[in-house]
Amino acid sequence: MNLKEIDKSWTLFLDRDGVINRDIKDSYIFNANEFIFLEGVVDAIVKLEKLFHIIVVVTNQKGVGKGLMSLDDLNGIHSKMVNTIQSAGGKIHKIYFCSDLEDSSPNRKPNPGMAFQAKKDFPSIDLSKSIMVGNKLSDMQFGRNAGMKTVFVATTNPETPYPNSFTDLRFNSLAEFADALTKS
Repeated sequence: MNLKEIDKSWTLFLDRDGVINRDIKDSYIFNANEFIFLEGVVDAIVKLEKLFHIIVVVTNQKGVGKGLMSLDDLNGIHSKMVNTIQSAGGKIHKIYFCSDLEDSSPNRKPNPGMAFQAKKDFPSIDLSKSIMVGNKLSDMQFGRNAGMKTVFVATTNPETPYPNSFTDLRFNSLAEFADALTKS
């Protein structure tokens, strides 16, 4: 993938936990108080918003499906995230989440349903001119299944092998990816 090709006609898909915010291993972010941005992420999204046509978040949220947290809790987390990013001058156009428990759900990553929802909501999205940024191979598979380019950030799973057939590029963080794009 050539970063120089990216322009305002491209769309950015971001995973949430472990990409935007601190991830809690083998648990969930249950409320807005537990939501903590990873270092440099807010500034990175401000930079990325200037480079991409649309930025959306796609996130699996089994904690809701299991009844460990409510939709109000999830909405509170997302409000905090969006408001903080907007206050800094960035923008998340929409958040898609899947609370389904079954891996076979069409909307549960790595299945591409959330990408197709975004395409329906934003008809100008060209999935072949979209990038999925995630911290798990399932995020990379989601991107591939939807016809996107993929960027792995090694924030929580640095042991993930690279190169691999699902990943186009690898960076240490979303901030590092944003810096590479602004320098290309």
